[in-house]
Amino acid sequence: MAASETPSASGASDTTEPPRASEKLVIFGSSLGTVFEWYDFYLYGLLASVISAKFFSGVNETTGFIFALAAFAAGFAVRPFGALVFGRIGDLVGRKNTFLVTMGIMGASTFLVGLLPSYASIGVAAPVALVVLRLLQGLALGGEYGGAATYVAEHAPPGKRGFYTSFIQTTATLGLFAALLIVIVVRTMIGEAAFADWGWRIPFLLSILLLGVSLWIRMQLEESPVFAKMKAEGKTSKAPLTEAFARWGNLRVVLIALLGAVMGQAVVWYTGQFYALFYLEKMLRVDGATTNILIAIALALATPAFILFGWLSDRIGRKPIILAGCALAALTYFPLFDALSRAANPALHAAQQSAPVVVTADPAQCSLQFDPIGANKFDRQPCDIAKSLLARAGISYSNAAAAGAGATISIGETRIAAPLTATLDAAARAAAIADFQGRTRAALAAAGYPDKADPAAIDKPRVVLILFIMALYVTMVYGPIAALLVELFPTSIRYTSMSLPYHIGNGWFGGFLPTIAFAMVAATGDIRFGLWYPIAVAGLCVVIGLLWLPETFRRSLD
Repeated sequence: MAASETPSASGASDTTEPPRASEKLVIFGSSLGTVFEWYDFYLYGLLASVISAKFFSGVNETTGFIFALAAFAAGFAVRPFGALVFGRIGDLVGRKNTFLVTMGIMGASTFLVGLLPSYASIGVAAPVALVVLRLLQGLALGGEYGGAATYVAEHAPPGKRGFYTSFIQTTATLGLFAALLIVIVVRTMIGEAAFADWGWRIPFLLSILLLGVSLWIRMQLEESPVFAKMKAEGKTSKAPLTEAFARWGNLRVVLIALLGAVMGQAVVWYTGQFYALFYLEKMLRVDGATTNILIAIALALATPAFILFGWLSDRIGRKPIILAGCALAALTYFPLFDALSRAANPALHAAQQSAPVVVTADPAQCSLQFDPIGANKFDRQPCDIAKSLLARAGISYSNAAAAGAGATISIGETRIAAPLTATLDAAARAAAIADFQGRTRAALAAAGYPDKADPAAIDKPRVVLILFIMALYVTMVYGPIAALLVELFPTSIRYTSMSLPYHIGNGWFGGFLPTIAFAMVAATGDIRFGLWYPIAVAGLCVVIGLLWLPETFRRSLD
């Protein structure tokens, strides 16, 4: 059963009143703790390339990076389970104590990542331990967000829930921004070589200090007044999971929230902030430090818009802003990423236009370049040898079918045949592949394909503008989402009911986006093919949201 749609008695007449001191403490304490948790969670994503080299060095480079993204996604995979476990506790025991526990788990897990030995030291135990810690982080975050959003919303006066909860919505970006800032500072202070060797551990180890400060501040807060009143009246739910998901009336609202709002919000968020980062670094070959700085500037410029769209949703509603953000993203991602390629690596973009790369081979002789178990060395079939070279170099290519066992790479007018190695011994095979790779790289260089983006040629203002536009879409879909989810469900099962669709959407639809998108790129060779995933999901969300998502901004929380 959803909350009543009757407007509150006070309506929106108090929307111009400034927050009281106690309300400011609630917003600050809840937001700061959530910033800390996002900082912890997203450090891994920022350092995926380094972590790939340290913990997944036993496989080829492309597979290692996909493994690193998969371990990144593992934390998202368990977020819905964290939502169930801690959502139930939050509806039974209370909001405050529940998110104190989740913060402790998150902080300890992040600190331990900074102490983990690498693959070179302890072998396969290193990535296994890393994944376990990522799972603990995911469980903790699954319980954190719903508690913080519910806690703030239940303290907010009527007509100001969008504005108040928008501060919680800034925390994911602020946490990412804080992680970016610390990574940039450490990289600058100790240099890239030392950072890649041991300095990457410092941002993880620093989290123990942030944990102490955040826990102390949150312990000063009181329980949510709405929950305290309900508990005093003996109206708390005895079985939150049953009431939330075993009764069709509420389950229907959960599904509508997921498919008509959250899944679109999730893919827009992760495309605008994480996929853009990976795309710059891995596909456009911009160095990691420059990528971090450009993303950080764009996020800093866009972050105030979370508050703007949260405030605006108190006046015109949550639904039109969220669905408009999804629609704009779906319609403009391809031109935006094309413009990003032109601005960040103009030499690469020009080479792709003047000398496009085509792999001609028999499709039956080609393996899928996405190798999730890292067992395929791609050194037997000519097609695999050709495509694996291009994948490692981050070169976009198209495919042409031709019968037969051979394969060629065409770079403009230049054609290079891949070697037939199936009958060669190991030494001869390695020599033949090395010769082919050398000739191919020389041809790519002659056609203007750069090994890396030229820092002097990067149009930094334009890159920041493009990243800012994508981040602005993020603020549109994310700014009002907490208020929408809180208002959809009754107090007795609110923590549980809102947490599950949020974390399925962001944990599965969003969290797996980098892995899915890069797997699509590896399978097709087209560096922008992965964009079809967020475009399809955001577009579907717009259709479902228009048809079934209710407007909630005038609902009472009681």
